[in-house]
Amino acid sequence: MPGKGPEPNAVFDYIIVGAGSAGCVLANRLTESGRYRVLLLEAGGADRNPWIHIPIGYGKLFKDRRVNWMYETEPEPELNHRRIFQPRGKVLGGSSSINGLIYLRGQRQDWDLWRQLGNPGWSFDDVLPYFKKSENHVRGADAFHGTGGGLAVSYPHRHTLCDAFIRAGVETGLTQREEFNAGEQEGVGYFPMTMRNGRRCSAAVAFLRPAMKRPNLTIVTNALARKILFEGKRAVGVQFGHAGQITEARAAREVILSGGAINSPQLLQLSGWGPADLLQQHGIPVIEDAPSVGGNLQDHLQVRMVFKCRQKITVNDEYHHLGRRVAAGLDYFLYRRGALTTAAGYATAFFKTDPRYETPDCEVHFIPFSTDKMGDALHRFSGFTASVCQLRPESRGQIRIKSADPTMPPEIRVNYLSTETDRRVNVAALRILRRIVHAPAMADYLLTEYEPGTDIEGDDDLLAYCRARGTTIYHPVGTCAMGPHSGAVVSPELKLHGAESLRVVDGSIMPRLISANTNASIIMIGEKAADMILNEARTR
Repeated sequence: MPGKGPEPNAVFDYIIVGAGSAGCVLANRLTESGRYRVLLLEAGGADRNPWIHIPIGYGKLFKDRRVNWMYETEPEPELNHRRIFQPRGKVLGGSSSINGLIYLRGQRQDWDLWRQLGNPGWSFDDVLPYFKKSENHVRGADAFHGTGGGLAVSYPHRHTLCDAFIRAGVETGLTQREEFNAGEQEGVGYFPMTMRNGRRCSAAVAFLRPAMKRPNLTIVTNALARKILFEGKRAVGVQFGHAGQITEARAAREVILSGGAINSPQLLQLSGWGPADLLQQHGIPVIEDAPSVGGNLQDHLQVRMVFKCRQKITVNDEYHHLGRRVAAGLDYFLYRRGALTTAAGYATAFFKTDPRYETPDCEVHFIPFSTDKMGDALHRFSGFTASVCQLRPESRGQIRIKSADPTMPPEIRVNYLSTETDRRVNVAALRILRRIVHAPAMADYLLTEYEPGTDIEGDDDLLAYCRARGTTIYHPVGTCAMGPHSGAVVSPELKLHGAESLRVVDGSIMPRLISANTNASIIMIGEKAADMILNEARTR
């Protein structure tokens, strides 16, 4: 288990900053042989909160500062100048400990595009073995899935509403799909989830827990990284705050940043590696003028539709009825099933908003409960939610520090809906989703459209609704983008351009946002990076 901090200036082979989805994988793989000493620093605490491990607990953790960075954007110009809440995990397991449990890899074309952008080794066929390596799939091993990894992947129990939604998708022309992780996604079906026997399987559970007793792994929680230590342009260690003291640790081989798309560029900038004008503004000595650090920010926008249900079969009904709530609790604690195993998406549909597209450009999250916004109380009426998510937004934003103080959150600007394509796709997606939910298969369950309401019909009105109600679906990436050129931040080997002994291994390295939820891919990035690091270490 996490212990006290290391002695000042203690030397490790590798220092990993961030015990999130990629950091937990790295900590496991780099210590497996017993040959290398690894220090893992995590700004949050241990994952002891029981709601972390109960799947539906993400609703309880959504605004819990003990496990959540609780970030928010600057006012978003195209979203009526609203600040958009950006929850990120601040706990062992990172966002995999508080996310919606969905396990998706994206489309073959996503990964092949990465390769075409100048990143050899990152095509779909290249990364597939690493997806399989991490996985323990409930349906067994095959050409696309593995069973030897620590990450449990399973499927939810069927739900009457979800079955009806899937039939409705078929009625409107979609194919019912059992497999969304073999490179193709178009169709409708149930989401796969990172769950084992009714409990969340976070990266901490899957990868860190098996490694915790290894003597060559030191884990320090509640340790906020303040800056990377450089000698010239070689990373030699990390300065961090812990237990009221500022401490330094040294890395004989490499420093690895795994803080995520917000924290990794923030730490680079705090360390003197970023846009020179920004660093000078805050009195930070410039080690490298790297304008791309913090740029290229991409995220998936979510626009939710809420419906009233004719039948009392939703999670809302169980939550607001004392007897049914008690029964649901017993069902979970005795059999690990029922409402408490509900992920943040239960059923899904992938479709094209334009038939000229090669692949789907929209994803639906269908959930048998409803609320005004995530983290708020469930509605008192029987309700369900279906949201659209544009998979490949054109909008780009940035992360920039506001201060040299590492405890101050950075400036986050996503610039949602800043292109005409993004605005058009979101409106078209709402129309298609509305057509699915109003298909005959849903007639016995759909009472009325609560939000936005059927009176919201024209393109301008639907776009206004997107502006008023659109929010993140929690997939920020791209701020330390991978590429072979000076405009990128890291190389295809995830080494920081212009530096020595420093890599970035997390979702920030994605040059393009994938057409899916991001957690599975970030775990894969950790697996592939560990392989590259160990292969290089063997040649030294």
